[in-house]
Amino acid sequence: MPSSKNFIAWIILISLSIVWGASFILIKKSLLAFDGIQVGLARVSISFICFIPFLIKALKAIDRKKWFDFFLVGLTGNMLPGILFPLAEVKIDSGIAGVLNSMTPIFTIIFAFLIWKQKSSITKVIGIFLGFFGTSWLLLVNDSGFSISHLPYGLLIILATMCYGISANLVQHRLKSYSPLVIATLAFSSIGPPSLIYLVGFTDFISLVSTHESGWLSLSAVSILAVLGTVISTLLFYKLVKMTDAIFASLVAFLIPIVALILGVLDGEIILLLQMVGIIAIFGGIYMVKKR
Repeated sequence: MPSSKNFIAWIILISLSIVWGASFILIKKSLLAFDGIQVGLARVSISFICFIPFLIKALKAIDRKKWFDFFLVGLTGNMLPGILFPLAEVKIDSGIAGVLNSMTPIFTIIFAFLIWKQKSSITKVIGIFLGFFGTSWLLLVNDSGFSISHLPYGLLIILATMCYGISANLVQHRLKSYSPLVIATLAFSSIGPPSLIYLVGFTDFISLVSTHESGWLSLSAVSILAVLGTVISTLLFYKLVKMTDAIFASLVAFLIPIVALILGVLDGEIILLLQMVGIIAIFGGIYMVKKR
């Protein structure tokens, strides 16, 4: 890459790592006033509103038979994870949630093999087992030592990363011919309206903004989460892939949990020495899965 292009690529990579790494602490702040379902639906709804200006052009660019695929991408890549992560962070620290999120590329490989029959390698298989070992370790270790008390909440994050893995494969195998803007616009347009209707009409989200002592803080957090962490970051990531390659862009998978851990510690979270075993194992698994 030319030096100027290389510089821009690194700026985008670092910016994405910071924004996506900060998303877990933003979820934590959103939960001060709202419950997990409200946070997830608000994130989807605000993102949908941001994509409305691109909707008409996007509709003209697609085969209408693909609409269900866009819905599945929106459901598995945005709505379900958007709800599952806040539900999990009721008990799971934001830094640990950021590390567990790193299981996404591992599940992407698993579903590519199981559903789309994509070939794997012994290195990737070892990486998958290493990732699962690290995840299991993290889910069982907390400030009380080894305990299953946080296990159900941790499994919500694992379910979210499984959804991300399915979504990534859907985009790769069924929607590859469409631009990132079209995919994002139609994915959010398929899940945005029902999310917005339910959020405003069937929850106390609006009243909580003005009546809860942290209402405006939580609204600001979820808004930043949607606009920066979803809308702008998604488009920047695909631009990064086009500017460089998937290998360079995949560095973000290593940087996100580091940012999440740092911000978590700055917010008063404690990383236990025993937890580092699981964190290192997950990092090792990601490296082996992504290694060519």
